[in-house]
Amino acid sequence: MITTLLVANRGEIARRVFRTCRTSGISTVAVFSDADEGAPHVREADAAVRLPGVSPADTYLRAELIIDAARESGADAVHPGYGFLSENAAFARVVIDAGLTWVGPSPEAIEQMGSKIESKRLMAEAGVPVLSELDPDAITEADLPVLVKASAGGGGRGMRVVRSLAELADQVQGARSEAASAFGDDTVFVEPYLTTGRHIEVQVMCDRYGTVWAVGERECSIQRRHQKIVEESPSPLVERVAGMRDELFAAARNAAKAIGYVGAGTVEFLADETGRFYFLEMNTRLQVEHPVTECVSGLDLVGLQIGVAEGRPLPAGPPPSQGHAIEVRLYAEDPAADWRPHSGTLHRFEVPGVAAEFTVPLGTGIRLDSGVDSGSVVSPHYDPMLAKVISVAPSRDVAARALAVALTKSKVHGITTNRDLLVNILCHPAFLAGDTDTAFFERHGLDALATPLATEPTVRLSALAAALADAAANRAAATVLGRIPSGWRNVVSGPQRKRFTIGDTEHEVTYRLGRDGLIGHDGVRLIEATPTTVVLDLEGLRRRFDVAAYPGLSVVDSPFGSVALVPVERFPDPAAQVAAGSLLAPMPGTVVRVAVEQGETVTEGQPLLWLEAMKMQHRINAPTDGVVTELGVTAGDQVEVGRVLAVVSAEEAQ
Repeated sequence: MITTLLVANRGEIARRVFRTCRTSGISTVAVFSDADEGAPHVREADAAVRLPGVSPADTYLRAELIIDAARESGADAVHPGYGFLSENAAFARVVIDAGLTWVGPSPEAIEQMGSKIESKRLMAEAGVPVLSELDPDAITEADLPVLVKASAGGGGRGMRVVRSLAELADQVQGARSEAASAFGDDTVFVEPYLTTGRHIEVQVMCDRYGTVWAVGERECSIQRRHQKIVEESPSPLVERVAGMRDELFAAARNAAKAIGYVGAGTVEFLADETGRFYFLEMNTRLQVEHPVTECVSGLDLVGLQIGVAEGRPLPAGPPPSQGHAIEVRLYAEDPAADWRPHSGTLHRFEVPGVAAEFTVPLGTGIRLDSGVDSGSVVSPHYDPMLAKVISVAPSRDVAARALAVALTKSKVHGITTNRDLLVNILCHPAFLAGDTDTAFFERHGLDALATPLATEPTVRLSALAAALADAAANRAAATVLGRIPSGWRNVVSGPQRKRFTIGDTEHEVTYRLGRDGLIGHDGVRLIEATPTTVVLDLEGLRRRFDVAAYPGLSVVDSPFGSVALVPVERFPDPAAQVAAGSLLAPMPGTVVRVAVEQGETVTEGQPLLWLEAMKMQHRINAPTDGVVTELGVTAGDQVEVGRVLAVVSAEEAQ
């Protein structure tokens, strides 16, 4: 029997495992890096052990530190979560050799499936359909496009699509570098790239006595950078194609039996519209998207993992699936800016109508699995996922609608996220029709899907609400004549003016408050204005705007969408200004490569350098034709957001 479980991970997966431990009477131990000292998973554990440092290589990827933490805390079992060391066979052996219970498959199974090259060979021998591997040195134009993939790990890291022979060598090298950083293994391989297809996976659960479950399938076709952002169960494709589910389940069970698998795992396939499918990989761990399977099956997959690790047998078969569940991953990133990740303080995080956290809602409802809460600091050192929001309902259309509404009404302040993109996907006719594949963004246009929910009229009304709330806050804080309306004069004077920016766009709000109320906005009548709430009558329809003010930021939430406004300083500090053509670090990170020198002539779009942040590499391009007049960084430099990386002066190119 397990008495104390250490989770060798962080964020929402650590909290998810702790949730099951609390209901099972198992004590919990967290590990944390210096960047995670104040994280929710640290507060919720019965005990926590510090891993000195911030980078994954110094903390969560250090097997010896994890074992020391287990000994120090008295843990008798280790759960690896997902990512980090979860699919590291050497780590599993170290845990077992230390006399601890390993909540996962055998090291041998991890080894066999951990190499995507070896796993495909094994699956072919087991009769599971596979895609052929290509020799990078023998690839011709006829083979294009191809996909370069890291042999270790997952999550889309170390994965590149190559469409021309000229870029093949650079993309292979880039994939190796990214894979080494994320997984400590730079082995990559190349296979044909199917430009369209369905990503279908089967959850398996196996005990030590030969019982192998296929616990339903999930469709995860909508992806960015080969990483899933929308997952659901059951799959619309599998529901439509007769006999496909039986064939998928048989292939998944054969894959598990071929390696004597024990524990929870996922067998992933790429399928076409006719129902033909090919083995991609087997993840020898719990998946990020496991909640959708839990929500339709009623199972606690973490609880089953622990039970199997304790030697308990599974029942003869899994329960039947009921209803439909959809999960979206809420990321701290800007889809419209090439998925650029964001870090900083999450001032407020609230999802309305949550029926359950880290467990299955009873019947219809919203489930929230989150690694953050209000006040959390989103670090640049780790994956930018903030939370998973899951909707379960009797039918797919109801689940999608409920999830879209919950996301729209969520209050996520201080960090740019992909929330609006997710809502647009859930409301898109193609998604609602079940017409999803891995080319969803290419087919329907990322620009259109990433369009903010708040339209231009909504932005104007939100800016007005922010200005009125700010004025109300000023009057509430006034020590003299605080009850007099803002800007009030005996004689009519000029209007009140406030300016805000959204990105590069500036919005000026002008208004006056007279005896008859709000002046200067036809069709808009002010009903109420407090520092946190503004109610406006819009042509007879009353709407409430919730306003939250933070240093340098004002966020307005309404049924029309959320708007983040940056107040413009009336008297800006000249010392804070930067030279024209300056390229500023969009996020904290590490400069991994510099491709130009000071004085070099560059063209618009030419890559100047690469930053690594949140486990991904991000290219910084020249904004225009010009000359690099300043180059303030070198490879290996750690930079903070806003630091000047380089200056490209257009006039010197003449």
